[in-house]
Amino acid sequence: MSVGQARKNIIEVDGFKLNYIIEGNGLPTIVIGSSIYYPRVFSPNLRKYLRLIFMDHRGFTPTQGMLETSKFELSVIIEDIESLRKTLNLERIAIIGHSGHGFMALEYAKKYPDHVSHVVLIGMGPNNSAKSQAEADQYFQDSVCDERKAILEENLKLLPAEIEAAPDQRFITFCLRLGARSWYDYQFDASPLWKDVNVNMQIIDYLWGNVFRDIDITKGLQSFDKPIFLGLGQFDYLVAPFYTWNSIRQKFKKLTVRLFEQSSHTPQFEEPNKFDKELLEWLSL
Repeated sequence: MSVGQARKNIIEVDGFKLNYIIEGNGLPTIVIGSSIYYPRVFSPNLRKYLRLIFMDHRGFTPTQGMLETSKFELSVIIEDIESLRKTLNLERIAIIGHSGHGFMALEYAKKYPDHVSHVVLIGMGPNNSAKSQAEADQYFQDSVCDERKAILEENLKLLPAEIEAAPDQRFITFCLRLGARSWYDYQFDASPLWKDVNVNMQIIDYLWGNVFRDIDITKGLQSFDKPIFLGLGQFDYLVAPFYTWNSIRQKFKKLTVRLFEQSSHTPQFEEPNKFDKELLEWLSL
């Protein structure tokens, strides 16, 4: 497969049709999240070195009506990733998770370490607890200019009417209206990145509102020795600030932290050249 070609397919698991798209050559690397959104935020250059496999999880599938919680526990998401690895006959992979998807990537690697060579976590806080959110709020209040705060305030005024008009899209609406907290350029319009993305709000609400709120990512680290790359944006006000990792980073055996000084929540998109250089050097590619 040449770098310019993409292969799209579907893996069906437990009634869920999970799309995936494969782009590039090199180290097989599963990117868990949305197969539509995430190809848009990683550079074409990265595809020269990595065989990027962008995979939907169940939260990015069309709504099927109310489901039992057992259908979308984190443990189930992990098994979906494993099903795709087996389907593609990949013995070992690198795995990438951005934001909340970092929890999925890390927990998959803990369960299946023999099939993982590297773990890449981007724009992720240690958890999504109320304490972490309060720290993000305080960091925003203490750090940013009045103009950024004013833009956020104006955007938040639009939220109630937009959510009422399209409740099934409220995850995307939140992401767009919180742009002043999630982009280095706080006037950046991220709506093209979200075009045509499906969201299953029952699943998203449960994972982000319950699972990631209560998760303890330090569990199982005593026996986990895979190398981890943690890429964080200095201007990320969406999740817990970069310095909140200091209290737990010593629990990781092989953790490399890179702070991107002109990025917020998505450094792979905001500083693609620097991000690619740092990541590829860490991967020794």
